[in-house]
Amino acid sequence: MPKIEINDIPFEAEKGETILHAAKKLDILIPTLCHLDLEVFNIEHRNGSCRICMVDVDSGNGRRQMMPACSTPVAEGMKITTNSPEVIQTRRTVLELLLSDHPFECLTCEKSLDCELQALAEQFGITKITYTGKKSEYPKDISSRAIKRDLDKCIMCRRCETACNEIQTVGVLSGFKRGFDSVVAPPEMKPLDQSVCVFCGQCVNVCPTAALTEINFIQDVWKAISDPTKTVICQTAPAVRVGIGQEFGIPADEIVTGKLVAGLKKLGFDNVFDTNFGADLTIVEEAHEIVERIQSGDNLPILTSCCPGWINFLEYQFPDMVNIPSTSKSPQQMFGAIAKTYYAQKIGVKPENLIVVSIMPCLAKKYEAGRPEFIHDGVPDVDYVISTRELAKMFKEAGINIKNLNDKEFDNPLGESTGAADIFGVTGGVLEAALRTAYFYITGEELDAVDFHAVRGLDGIKEAEVTIKDMTIKVAATSGLGNTRKILEKIQNGENQYHAIEIMACPGGCINGGGQPYIHGDTGILEKRMGALYKIDSQKPVRKSHENPYIKQLYREFLGEPCGKKSHELLHTHYYKK
Repeated sequence: MPKIEINDIPFEAEKGETILHAAKKLDILIPTLCHLDLEVFNIEHRNGSCRICMVDVDSGNGRRQMMPACSTPVAEGMKITTNSPEVIQTRRTVLELLLSDHPFECLTCEKSLDCELQALAEQFGITKITYTGKKSEYPKDISSRAIKRDLDKCIMCRRCETACNEIQTVGVLSGFKRGFDSVVAPPEMKPLDQSVCVFCGQCVNVCPTAALTEINFIQDVWKAISDPTKTVICQTAPAVRVGIGQEFGIPADEIVTGKLVAGLKKLGFDNVFDTNFGADLTIVEEAHEIVERIQSGDNLPILTSCCPGWINFLEYQFPDMVNIPSTSKSPQQMFGAIAKTYYAQKIGVKPENLIVVSIMPCLAKKYEAGRPEFIHDGVPDVDYVISTRELAKMFKEAGINIKNLNDKEFDNPLGESTGAADIFGVTGGVLEAALRTAYFYITGEELDAVDFHAVRGLDGIKEAEVTIKDMTIKVAATSGLGNTRKILEKIQNGENQYHAIEIMACPGGCINGGGQPYIHGDTGILEKRMGALYKIDSQKPVRKSHENPYIKQLYREFLGEPCGKKSHELLHTHYYKK
């Protein structure tokens, strides 16, 4: 326990902890930009690259120097000053130098009022640019349907590099060149669509400026809503209902499903449906696959296929394993396929005149909607995907504060869902939902105790053994692609034998998707979002996907049977070695 002083306050610090952490325990705030601390996932990035967190350190041996608080460990006898005029001026100079190479377009910037650099400039009272001269200029990368890169706004904090390489282990982003010319980019400075990027969006989540944002489809959606020749419907994912409220000052653990629906109807959508309907449909199909493979013992383990970021990761990083995920499409794409066929026929609208808009917590969903296998005769199953953040902007543009709206219900037939579908938004939820239905398919009996607590929580890897009848089924749930890599490598090496594995690209699942409202390191928000989804599930009158009455009606009227000919044609897909 090193004895130190911070601003003349004696303090016993933990061995190995940084000055930043020690100061935080004394409620002494030190500004940061490059520092990334995701406590609930045991993730910390502390390279000290931005130098905003400089403090004055007297090491007690005649040495006194400015040190970065986020990457400097405490040591016995240290006397640290965080608020002297010299410290404040040092930070101000660093900040002014960063601003001198930053575009002056806050009024039109995607992250205006949500930019950490902008917030620090306001905190330091910087109202003019002190240093002038050459500015960095790079072409904007809008090559994908998912992520926009604007390197003119990059401050070289390298958080994105940490998210991509250390947390997700995708390996797309790294530093190039030196000094003023240094930049973070894919290999050979190629655009993202020519890299192995999986479009999970975790780099976007941690970027403190607008160097990384989503590709924006707001104007396309407004145009579609305004077109009298089009019928425009929307679907909204489970994680959106526990994320959107944050943009309107609603606590993270407050459920806003009804207010969300009311807001969407005010925007002018012809019908407001629920991706949860697609999630229930996915479980019916996927659980059939799980049971078939477990009973036959072939092609195990089966891997869930709901997450497009994970599927991209598989195709690039583990091409020899493309045969083992479930062939079931994601809930988004199942919904789109049913909307453009079954629902379009019901309302007498041609598929090309039915516009399906998805509201997703995920940026990989934007990429997924544009995959060629989901486009038929030029007509995509899903036309536009907007993030939770984009929807919040649409509400604000229309003068809608969902906090003040009375609850509305989803429309039918594609708006009815079970509790099993709601927990798709959190790691372990898809696996739990599948087990509820798989139990029925194996035993012919309904499961009374539907909560599988062993696969709940935000741990990156969760393992469990589930007994169904006379079968012991070994399952796992992973979130974060770094954890996925660990699991898949063990399967390749024959170290672990599983029957079924749920995989989500984003740490914590969709509640932490690349399109959700920014949490700025406050991972307690994720725990509240998770709790809210389990609360929705527990309060639903029907909690098993195969009991959804509108899913049953869909099979009776249109699909026939799960995993049948029509289902395979519309609801299943295949994967590619890339």
